[in-house]
Amino acid sequence: MFARVMIAPMKMDKLDETIKTYKENILPAAKSQKGDSGAHLLTDRKTTNVVSIFLWGSEEEAIANEQSGYLQEQIGKLKEFLTASPVREGYEVSIQD
Repeated sequence: MFARVMIAPMKMDKLDETIKTYKENILPAAKSQKGDSGAHLLTDRKTTNVVSIFLWGSEEEAIANEQSGYLQEQIGKLKEFLTASPVREGYEVSIQD
C-alpha cells in the first residue's frame, strides 16, 4: 500500500468550505479511481493547514493517478481556498491497523 500525502495552507474563512468540498466532491471522485484504498483529511484550525492522505493499493497506482490528470483536477477544486501551493509527498504504508 502507498500513501499520497498533501499538506496545504488554507484561507481561515474557507476552512469549512474546504472540508465540505473534500467530502462532497473529492472523496466521491477518488472512489472511482483504480487502486483507491481510502482517504483521510486532517485539519488544524489554528494554522489552517490541512493534511490530505489518500491510500492506494500500490505506488504505481498512485503515480498513474497523477499522470492521468485526476490529481490536478482535484487540487483545482480547492484552488480558491489555498493560500499557497500544496506540498506533496509519498510514503510506503508499512503498518496499517
